[in-house]
Formats: sequence, structure tokens, C-alpha cells
Amino acid sequence: MACDLWLVPLVDVLCHSPDNPFAEELALYDRTLGEAGLPPVPVYAYMPGLSGDVAPVAGFDYDALHFLRRAYLLQLTGLAVSPVDELGGDYEQLLEMFEGSAKQSHLVWHYDHAGAYVPLDFPVPLSNDELLAGGGPLGSAHGLLRELEFVAPSIGIDPANPPGAPSPPPGPTSLEEPAAAVPLDDSPFARERHVWLGLHAAATRSLAQGSMIIFS
Repeated sequence: MACDLWLVPLVDVLCHSPDNPFAEELALYDRTLGEAGLPPVPVYAYMPGLSGDVAPVAGFDYDALHFLRRAYLLQLTGLAVSPVDELGGDYEQLLEMFEGSAKQSHLVWHYDHAGAYVPLDFPVPLSNDELLAGGGPLGSAHGLLRELEFVAPSIGIDPANPPGAPSPPPGPTSLEEPAAAVPLDDSPFARERHVWLGLHAAATRSLAQGSMIIFS
């Protein structure tokens, strides 16, 4: 099943528009951040070359995202990060045994087809009843990037010099559609690496451009 990542530029031409399709979500995120003693979602003044256009940044297989999350939890808990052909009971056991660690992870504790990462730095994902009823925990793009850099060596990626990111999908894909094929990669962690590269591209661009990352 396909899972898309999109970038939403946090510019005034979009965020202050009466037709902003993300107005309710941003208001909820602002309330949640305020309750945690954090500033609201940043909104930037328009500048040439940066519009309010929402665009895809990455696409990958839904199951492959969980492969990467599995690798992160194994690395975090000091267990050997070994490749597997399919998700099995060990992943569910990891989530149960290390639930506390999972809920503190921006990479792991996040809904897969909803929710957002915002370009603000906070240590653990934010959550309340309103968020969990809709898009799920609110993540930090800074936190996501730190966790990606942490897990990278265990799947054969140098976080200081990663390979180029795959091309984003040309348009939206539905949950029922098959994801695009993983590019040729001789690594036993090909699926994890493909997702890592997509998430890394999203996180770095989120911070560089002042954009929100959303799952679709």
C-alpha cells in the first residue's frame, strides 16, 4: 500500500488565507503547542521562489515504514538490527516491550496516513485526545531528523553523506494503490533505506523551507 509525504509551506499566503485547507489542523496544533509551553507553528512571510503550493516530497510502501521503525527500536534498545523479509511477531513484541520508548519517538509514534511534523524543536511527540481522535501525535521535524541520523548507520547509510533521495511521486496516491517499486539497492535493508531517504528529504526540506510535513 502506498504512503505519501507532502510538504505544506508555512507561508502567510497560505496560512492566512480564508481558504486555507489546513486551518483547523493548524489551530489544533497551536493549542497543543501552547499547552506544552511552546510557541505556535511558525508562519513565514512570502518570499520569491516560495509559494503556498503543497507538493509531494516522498512516497514509499506502508509496510516499509514499519521496517524502518523496527530498525530504530532495535538500535535504540541495543539489540542487533537484522534484516527480515516480512514484519512478524518480533515487531509487535518490540512495540509492547518498549512502549514507553516508542511513544517518545517522533519516527515511531505517529499515525501513518494522517498527522504532521512541524519545524519546531521539542523532545517528544505531543499528544492529547483531540490529536489522537484525528491525525495522531504531533511530531517535530527536528526530532525526526535526529532519529533518522541515529538509525542511519545500522542500515548502511552515512547520515553526513547520504545517497540522493528518490524522486517524489508525481501526484497523490491512494492507500489501496501499490507503492512505487523500491529502486535497485543491493543492501539487505533496501526497503528501510528507501523510506529513510524519503523521510530525510522531507525533514531537511521542512527545516530549510519552513514547511510542515503531512502524511497522505
